[in-house]
Amino acid sequence: MSPLSRRGFVGAGIAAGAGLVIGFYLPHKGGSERDSFSPNAYLRITPDNKVTIVVARSEMGQGVRTALPMILAEELEADWKQIEIEQAGASTLFGDQTTGGSASIRTTWDPMRKAGATAREMLISAAALTWGVPRSGCMAENGHIRHAATNRSLSYGDLVGKASTLPIPSDVTLKQSKDYKIVGQRLARVDSPSKVKGEAVFGIDFRLPGMKYAVLSRCPVIGGKVASFDDKDSKKIGGVSFVGKVGDSAVAVMADSVWGAMEGRRVLNVNWDEGPNKDLTTAAVMASLKQVASKKGANMYSSGEPAKAAGRHISAEYTLPFMAHAPMEPGNCTASYQASKCELWAPTQVPQDCRESVATAIGLDPDQVKVNVTLMGGGFGRRLEHDYAVEAALVSKAINAPVKVVWTREDDMRFSTYRPASIHQLSATLDGSGYAVGLTHRIIAPSISGQKGQPVPNGVDPDLPDEAGPVYGVPNYLIEYVMAETPVPLGWMRSVYALQAAFALESFIDELAVAAGKDPLQYRLHLLAKDQDLPYFTTTWKTSRMRGVLQLAGEKAGWDKPLPAGHYRGVACFGCFASYMAEVVEISMENGAPRVQRVVAAVDCGQVVNPSILEQQIQGGIVYGLANALRAKITIEKGRVVQGNFDDYAPLRMEETPTVEVYAVSSPEAPTGIGEPSVPPIAPAVCNAIYAATKKRIRALPILS
Repeated sequence: MSPLSRRGFVGAGIAAGAGLVIGFYLPHKGGSERDSFSPNAYLRITPDNKVTIVVARSEMGQGVRTALPMILAEELEADWKQIEIEQAGASTLFGDQTTGGSASIRTTWDPMRKAGATAREMLISAAALTWGVPRSGCMAENGHIRHAATNRSLSYGDLVGKASTLPIPSDVTLKQSKDYKIVGQRLARVDSPSKVKGEAVFGIDFRLPGMKYAVLSRCPVIGGKVASFDDKDSKKIGGVSFVGKVGDSAVAVMADSVWGAMEGRRVLNVNWDEGPNKDLTTAAVMASLKQVASKKGANMYSSGEPAKAAGRHISAEYTLPFMAHAPMEPGNCTASYQASKCELWAPTQVPQDCRESVATAIGLDPDQVKVNVTLMGGGFGRRLEHDYAVEAALVSKAINAPVKVVWTREDDMRFSTYRPASIHQLSATLDGSGYAVGLTHRIIAPSISGQKGQPVPNGVDPDLPDEAGPVYGVPNYLIEYVMAETPVPLGWMRSVYALQAAFALESFIDELAVAAGKDPLQYRLHLLAKDQDLPYFTTTWKTSRMRGVLQLAGEKAGWDKPLPAGHYRGVACFGCFASYMAEVVEISMENGAPRVQRVVAAVDCGQVVNPSILEQQIQGGIVYGLANALRAKITIEKGRVVQGNFDDYAPLRMEETPTVEVYAVSSPEAPTGIGEPSVPPIAPAVCNAIYAATKKRIRALPILS
């Protein structure tokens, strides 16, 4: 990280005002620093002692508005109460502003620390010059610089004027973890008070004077279009003032209220051109996956020669359905179009993509579109799309006035993008003791990136290197990907392919343990007993770290202790987004269905910035993943998505929610991803517990299908 000079910063066109401003670069997943350094985040300290961090990550419940300032404040030696975070909108100035892939902390750890340390060193230099003393006698603490010999002290605000005239150091010393005062502490989230008081503004809360409301009638068949429409009944509804096509596949109805717009849509008469997918069914989609399964797959990981391994052979096939994101806050966006400009207020994970898509749709240059990022009532990857922003901009342009487009729950369920359906073919060769010496995992699934027209290098979806790597040091091990196609619109959903790969692999490992007559936890630990590095694309998975989380989860769950009568356990582990996760699930069976009583989760995600946020993320991921495992299933009939609301796509209810215990392995490594790694192990752990209870193996999700 090369801190930007003050001259370079001002040259970038940002008015800093009084105080000290340092620009720095926050890379994203897969991003790299370019030769021409361009900042995308800023640290600003003003004479009134306010410390502000301007960052480009969106807050969707994961706690970045607390965790990111903690990292910088640690190195800055700031008073935590002085720290504020300012949300950046879409800008060509910024690098990749995408919030996703569990990347916010892991890609910003070093840059944030270096920015804080850089400002700290400049403030120390400013104090030394002010007092005419050597720098070595000055130290930073709690938002002040103190001279040890005389105990004189100046606040950061007192020093920013002089500090801003100094050269920015090219190299700074970072603190060691043993000296951390802020990082690692359970500091309260800065966004919680406003949410508790109802003052926080989510996308659906935002209002503009004179704003109208619109809902859209979309073709119910995937890929269908509007043939014609009759709006005479819609315009009889009080408050309805506009009805018009939006793109090829939808008609917007606008009114003075959401209810008025919904009523206008209810009586709207639309004739649809249902197109080529009018007879599409889930059965046909799965048959197409079966058809391509025989094709040669792209090699993602290989060690030894599984086909030549000698011993007992076992194989199994697992399937997963399409799944919906189903965030609590449905799609929405507010747009205000005014001739040569358009401003948006969007709950988005991709402000730059929103800006680009909107600019193209309404015929403006990207610089003429301003995107303000609001809070999100859940994202889970759904807000990586920008369809709702384009709709709002098109309607606003049509009426030349501000409008909020609101999706109903049924809209959000039936006209969304979906986690791909997939088939997993696994085979293993067991030695005389029953342990796997050969393992093959073939993943047959459509490519999200491929469907969206993005590159698929060497036939491998670009998400798979982060989400479907090797877990065990099996001497003969092969992971292949066979890319399929589907007309069902696909999207990135929390943990993406990792949930699918983990369900298949960890269910199969349990099958191998049963075939060998071994304890499922001990079987896994045996496969991980040898310290090995497993290179996988740009990541190297370490069996020692996976072994560590398995041992910790087993210990905390009391794996070797007897359970109450009628209770059963299952275990699973997986690694994704550079983190290691193991979960032990305890269930009881009630009326033939599992009730999850307790989940013990152990994680190795490197340095923990805030233990409370870590626990919240893992607990939320487990609840989300458990709902997916039990009931989540999107089906297609006659080209239409069948499910429409939380009655037939039910989330986990409060009374179903288990106790979730979270434990972190102490690690000196840099932080890794945490928003998604807790999701993949929960489904196989539950299914393995069900087998322990019933001796019935579940090879297809959802469990309660």
